[in-house]
Amino acid sequence: MTHILLYTAHQQTFGVIHWFFFALVVAGLVALIFYQRRVGRQLLSELSQLDKLKKRNVEYEFVLKAMRLAVWHVDVQKRTVTYDNDFREKLAGYMPPPDTPLTELAAHWDEADRARVLKAYEDICLGRIEELHEVYKTRVWYGTQTFWTECYATVAERDAEGLPLKVVGTSMRIDERKTMEDALVEARNRAEESDRLKSAFLANMSHEIRTPLNAIVGFTSVMPDVDSEEERQQLLDLIHENTQKLLRIIDDVVNISKVEAGKEELVLTNFDLNTALNEIADRHRNDVQPGVELNTAFAASELSITSDRNRICEVVKHYLLNALKFTTAGSITVGYDMPRGGRMRIWVRDTGKGVAVEHQQQIFERFFKVDEFVPGAGLGLSICQTMAHSMGGKVGVESKLGHGSFFWFELPLQ
Repeated sequence: MTHILLYTAHQQTFGVIHWFFFALVVAGLVALIFYQRRVGRQLLSELSQLDKLKKRNVEYEFVLKAMRLAVWHVDVQKRTVTYDNDFREKLAGYMPPPDTPLTELAAHWDEADRARVLKAYEDICLGRIEELHEVYKTRVWYGTQTFWTECYATVAERDAEGLPLKVVGTSMRIDERKTMEDALVEARNRAEESDRLKSAFLANMSHEIRTPLNAIVGFTSVMPDVDSEEERQQLLDLIHENTQKLLRIIDDVVNISKVEAGKEELVLTNFDLNTALNEIADRHRNDVQPGVELNTAFAASELSITSDRNRICEVVKHYLLNALKFTTAGSITVGYDMPRGGRMRIWVRDTGKGVAVEHQQQIFERFFKVDEFVPGAGLGLSICQTMAHSMGGKVGVESKLGHGSFFWFELPLQ
């Protein structure tokens, strides 16, 4: 009986142990299932984050490409620069190698900008400023080409004390923008200069017109009181002289206005150039100052050309009047060179006061006068340039102050 009871107790104990281990296994399996589900959810979350990161990187690169930016970072402790991406316009040898020393990179910057930009980089690396924005000219890393760049930078990482550890930035080429800015600045300066010259022109015109008008009115008013025939003739000569001056001024304004407005078309005729130039010289021989010779120097005994005779004569006339005004000794020569390559050059040389180098381009601008005390509206040489351009030609001057001038214009032959 005792053996039976012991066997039964043993069996019951074994059953309890069996069920305990079974329950333990089941609990482990349940825990494992929950753990796997949690890991699965975590993996799904990480995969989702990776997908989002990949999508963000694609969008990030798309933005960089669209804006044509280069992205770089500066290791503050090492003072080195590394370009992470570069989507600027393709230009051979753009980027420096990784971990390029900042001072070595600065050696490629334009000397005029180098000190300023390097100081800005140093300030942001030392934490003196939070952001950097600079525009400067630089040279490609491998080559001699130069371009304008605009960069922005900010502090990306700091140490425990708040000092910068890493600076990130972007750069972009702005050559086109700088060209437009320079053009706008030049246009603004020209507009301001034009306004100034127009004001000066109005003042000059007021003086130039009033002077001969006053003479005409004054001499005319005293004519009835003059009995001497000789004095009356002198007054008539003075009135005639001032009338011609007034007509020249008005003609200059009208001529330049017509040509620029396109209301006066080219009239092409065949004529002898020698005859036309001789007529101009003969017409103004009496205007030459004492001690000055007026000569001609033609490359051929006769030369027949097809062009706008009136406009050629107008240019030569103004060149000659300009020479007469500033030449008090020596000679004035009207001439031309033989045609070459379908073009020919006509010129007027004088031994007058000459033109300073800094004024040799300006003198062809409207209303510009080197000497404000010399009579004239400042339109003569501007008319020459306008007339020459209207015929497809160009004008120029070679001069040295105190040693005379050589004014020329070139024309295409029909």
